[in-house]
Amino acid sequence: MAVTLNCDMGESFGLYKVGDDVGMMPIIDVANVACGFHASDPDHMHAAVRSAKASGVKIGAHPGLPDIQGFGRREMRLTRDEVRNTIIYQVGALAGFLKAEGVELHHIKPHGSLYFMAMQQEAIAHGVCDAAEVFGVPLFGMTGTLHEKIYQERGIPFVAEFYADLDYDASGKLILTRVHDAKDPAEMAERCVRAISEGEGTAEDGSFFPVRCETICVHSDTPNAIEIARAVRTAIAPWH
Repeated sequence: MAVTLNCDMGESFGLYKVGDDVGMMPIIDVANVACGFHASDPDHMHAAVRSAKASGVKIGAHPGLPDIQGFGRREMRLTRDEVRNTIIYQVGALAGFLKAEGVELHHIKPHGSLYFMAMQQEAIAHGVCDAAEVFGVPLFGMTGTLHEKIYQERGIPFVAEFYADLDYDASGKLILTRVHDAKDPAEMAERCVRAISEGEGTAEDGSFFPVRCETICVHSDTPNAIEIARAVRTAIAPWH
C-alpha cells in the first residue's frame, strides 16, 4: 500500500489566517478539513474544498470539540451520543460543500483532544464509529490505541497514521501541545522513513516504539509546515 501525506487544514476563521493551505495543497495527497467547531467557518471550509479539488487532493472531515478559543485542544466530558452527534453535525456541514463541488468525502479524522479521547476512552471511540457508519467512510487513527482496536472491531476501515511534526513519549503516546513548535525538516523526514521502513517511531528521548504507517500527517499550523511537508514528501518517494 502506498503511503500518503495528509494535512490538517482549512482552519482559518473570519479574518484570522491559520496556515498556508494554498501552498500546502500541491505537496499533499489528502486534506483533513476543519468543520467549524474548533476552527474554520463556511467561507474557509468552502475555499479549502475548492482548493483541494483543484489540486486533485482527496478531502476528509476533521471534526473537533466545540472549543474555538482552545482550538479543540482542551479535553471535554462528552457522552457517546454527544460525540456521535457533534461529529455528524460537523461532517454534514462539510458534506454540503463537497456536494456543491461534486467531490466525495474520503474519510473522517477527529481533531485534537477528540482524537486523543478516542485513543483512550471506549465510549468516545464508539461514538466516533457511530458517526463514521452514517457516512460510510474510513477513519484515520493511531496504531496500538483504541482507534485501531475498536474501529476494526466495528468493521470500519482503519488507516494507520504517523505524525511528522509532533513528538511521542517513550510509550509511543503522542504529546499534545496547545501550540505547535517548528521542527527540523530533515529530522522529521528521517523519522517518517524509519516508521515506514522499520516499523519504528522515534520517541522524544531517542528510544523507539512499534508503529504502523499508512499515512503521514503534517499540521498546517506548524510554523514551518511547508518545509516539513516538502522534506517528508521527498523522503517517502520510494513508498509513495
